[in-house]
Amino acid sequence: MTPHAGVGYNKGDRMRTTNITMPAHCQQPRRELLSDQHEDTTAKLASYSASITSPINLILLSLLVIVIYLRLRPAAPQSFPKAPPAIVFRTFTPPELKPYNGEKDMPVYLAVRGKVFDVTSGRNFYGPGGPYENFAGRDASRGLACGSFDEDMLTKNLEGPLDDLGGLGSEEMQALQDWEDRFSEKYLVVGRLVSVGEKDTVKE
Repeated sequence: MTPHAGVGYNKGDRMRTTNITMPAHCQQPRRELLSDQHEDTTAKLASYSASITSPINLILLSLLVIVIYLRLRPAAPQSFPKAPPAIVFRTFTPPELKPYNGEKDMPVYLAVRGKVFDVTSGRNFYGPGGPYENFAGRDASRGLACGSFDEDMLTKNLEGPLDDLGGLGSEEMQALQDWEDRFSEKYLVVGRLVSVGEKDTVKE
């Protein structure tokens, strides 16, 4: 058998191949194809890089970073409002009750038939400038019974005995009871009112 060009046989008739060099006119199109592919890839990468760095993408990226930061940042320690000071049930005399009139950041207390109510939450009504401010820090029993907010309804002598509500009729006493029930539903009883002379004989 006559061996073909570029192909030879050894003694064992085993075929072996030799390096085959492609003609120059066949190599040129392949080089041009690889060059075109390289230029196309380079153009795509440049276009992709330009699209990433466009203003709108930079803005979106910034917003994404901000959102991630806000979600991952440590939470600020919670601050709870201070608890109001504890209110201790105590016995008041008229002079001791009088400072609780809402002035100088004081609470607003008033007394109804011996019960002292904390009406601070109703400061707009019972505190300074309110329609019932004359009752703040005082025994409001007679004024509530008579539906009058005048100072004439208040006990003049704070060192003397408490108002025994003498001279009030049944309708007035019923009105006072209604007021007392209303205060009991809405406000906290923080103490009781006794006269100065009774203070030493009453146990806290």
